[in-house]
Amino acid sequence: MGRHELTDQQWKIIEPLIPPRKPGAGRPPADPRKTLNGILYVLKTGCPWADMPRKYGSPTTCWRRLHQWTEDGTWERIWKALLSQLDAQSKIEWAQAFLDGSFVPSKKGGLK
Repeated sequence: MGRHELTDQQWKIIEPLIPPRKPGAGRPPADPRKTLNGILYVLKTGCPWADMPRKYGSPTTCWRRLHQWTEDGTWERIWKALLSQLDAQSKIEWAQAFLDGSFVPSKKGGLK
């Protein structure tokens, strides 16, 4: 397991929050754990989707799931579940909570 991959304990919490793929004709659905690990890899390293290691599956599938799970509220459910667990373990001091932010440099030729 790489440093960008979910542990079994983390996956145990997150797995029930991932929407099941609809069965049907065509290709079998991608492994959601591998897909999530691929999404996390790209988000943590900042690499282009095309440079994501193939052990996580298709970069296109990972990109689509990122957007699908954003639209259907999956990421918010995961966030709330993890916050709830940390709160139950008294690992959050709510009086001093901060949200993490990322800063992205603006591209040349932006709005003038």
